[in-house]
Amino acid sequence: MAAEHRIRVGVLFGGESAEHEVSLQSAKNVVEAIDAERYEVVLIGIDRAGRWHLADGSRFLADATDPRRIHLSATTAPLALTPGQGTDLVELEAGAVLPTLDVVFPVLHGPLGEDGTVQGLLRLAHLPFVGPSVLGSAIGMDKDVTKRLLREAGITVAPSLTVRRRDQAPTWSEASAELGVPIFVKPANMGSSVGVSRVSSDVEFEAALDQAFSFDSKILLERAVVGREIECSVLGNEEPQASLPGEVVPLHGFYSYDAKYLDEVGAELIVPAKLDAEVVARVQALSVRVFQTLCCEGMARVDFFLTTSDEHGFDEGELVVNEINTIPGFTRISMFPKLWAASGVSYPDLIDRLISLALERAERETRLASAIKLESADHLSDQGG
Repeated sequence: MAAEHRIRVGVLFGGESAEHEVSLQSAKNVVEAIDAERYEVVLIGIDRAGRWHLADGSRFLADATDPRRIHLSATTAPLALTPGQGTDLVELEAGAVLPTLDVVFPVLHGPLGEDGTVQGLLRLAHLPFVGPSVLGSAIGMDKDVTKRLLREAGITVAPSLTVRRRDQAPTWSEASAELGVPIFVKPANMGSSVGVSRVSSDVEFEAALDQAFSFDSKILLERAVVGREIECSVLGNEEPQASLPGEVVPLHGFYSYDAKYLDEVGAELIVPAKLDAEVVARVQALSVRVFQTLCCEGMARVDFFLTTSDEHGFDEGELVVNEINTIPGFTRISMFPKLWAASGVSYPDLIDRLISLALERAERETRLASAIKLESADHLSDQGG
């Protein structure tokens, strides 16, 4: 009896963004957890210059246990994807055409990976892929657009000011008069708290603007929210489901990049969060609503503040949406897999579900019409054609 065909999964990781190292850590965990009996993994690493490489499965990362030094191994071969040619991968040096992938799992974070760019390339190549499609990815990456859509849907977000590089930025006195003190300054299109500053003075404000603009040409000045940081994972396509929520307790100021990925004692993760059943139900329902409002499919993690006072214009116990993450971290300390594990979905099962959702969506998309069925000339003339 012939061996069952294993699904060929291209794990795409690395990338050009400031979250390159986070992506490498996430990819390492996905590869270690995936069911090797069911899936054949093809490792595709993107270096900091945007070049694609076919990576050796046994040693595709160097300094893999050190999150500060982790990097792509030198033992990789240049690779190209050729959309329109049967979704072939071509190893450039050898000129070899590799077997076609069944699905791609992008484990990319930040611009040029999570923002719809890679998703658009995969869509053109007719390759199924894990996570939201082009629109949902682009919306989720841009905090300004996210806020505008959520406000339109009547979902509470923190008040903010959007500033573009071409604009005259408000002074500290103008910004603090409108938003209060402290203010969070953040790039509009960046994740993992990269480039984010918490500021309480004019000196800090100017430095924070410079830092945020070094990562993006559009930034947000955002009112601080006094509350507990609650996160909830969402999984699904047309009928998404929410996990049990978790809580992040930063131990040094706010939940910074270092606290998320480098400092194992930078924050306490409480999974599941200690919340009343009524609050859990509200978090889950609002997570699904945010997911659908922002045109997401596949997966996302929704981050909230659960207000603990009536300061800064919010009622106590109000849920304020902070952001959505359409390719959440898959590192060993990341919330997305931890929350699903607490909800009864193991890491291998989670990967299996994500791949199944990608294939399900691709199958649905193949049934859409791609050409206009021309009517007869006589019929068109009757309509004034």
